[in-house]
Amino acid sequence: MAQPIVGAILAAGRGDRILPLSESWPKPLLPICNKPIIQYQLELMHQAGIREAYLVVGHLKERLRDWFGDGESLGMTLHYLEQESQLGIAHAVGKLEKHIAHPFLLFLGDIFIIPDRLERMVELFHQREAGAILAVMEDTPENIRRNFSVRLATRPDGSLDPSSRVVRVIEKPRYVNNPLKGCGIYLFDVTIFDAIRRTPRTALRDEYELTEAIQIFIDDGAAVYPANVIKADMNVTVPEDLLRISARELERRGLDAVVDPSTDVPEGCKLVRAVVGAQVSIPEEVTLIQDTVIFSHSRVRPQPHIRNNLITPEYDLYFEDYRPPAAL
Repeated sequence: MAQPIVGAILAAGRGDRILPLSESWPKPLLPICNKPIIQYQLELMHQAGIREAYLVVGHLKERLRDWFGDGESLGMTLHYLEQESQLGIAHAVGKLEKHIAHPFLLFLGDIFIIPDRLERMVELFHQREAGAILAVMEDTPENIRRNFSVRLATRPDGSLDPSSRVVRVIEKPRYVNNPLKGCGIYLFDVTIFDAIRRTPRTALRDEYELTEAIQIFIDDGAAVYPANVIKADMNVTVPEDLLRISARELERRGLDAVVDPSTDVPEGCKLVRAVVGAQVSIPEEVTLIQDTVIFSHSRVRPQPHIRNNLITPEYDLYFEDYRPPAAL
């Protein structure tokens, strides 16, 4: 009988590059089309049959607890584990060892993904009796350099080995010679903790990198496989990313805008690639909201046109050079 799978999400980081938003918001709680990034992840876990998940929290941890509670509203049971010092992804995963006794599906809490049958990771894990499954996608060298590359086993003639086992993972590679990029979603057997305990700090960022732990795991003989289950992945790094990701999600849904039913938009106001949250106050003077995200409970200043803005109850940020992303 297959072992049950539990979930884990790393949600402890402060996110200095996304200031000033991180003064009031943990990054995983930032909304895309009026739903927190981490809620999309929990719902994907639920769709894959997972009913229990562990959230590694730190910065503004009480906001996450207040939002999700025990997880009952999502049909799940949630546990919260605190990471007091942020020393890298492998360090955060190590916090799970005392609490998890089953294989676990791991998400990085600041990545918004558009999946393609994510549950195939679970199927492949059981079919191949794997040590780990890495979610991957084919991407450009530029994007791979910002993430990590995944190299597969090859035959002596250089052709791909039918086993498709992962033989090498490289964090932020300088040279990219294959198109597979890791996407920040992993399914691990608990034996990964043996490798994590032996993972040294890296010279690159003086942190305990998860890719280093995975490479140790592979070198120990663990069977690690890729799963091409991601259509798109988008990191939330700077405030402007919320506009870009929301625009991509609106396009994917075939919508011009998403507006919470509790918000009244002035009659005749045109919405173009706009997201408006709950109980937002919008003056009658506003006739256009374009390429803008407005958080719930925000108050919009009287003005005819709102473009390239990110408006929260605390801040009104304007991005003069913003351009909507290219089509999916």
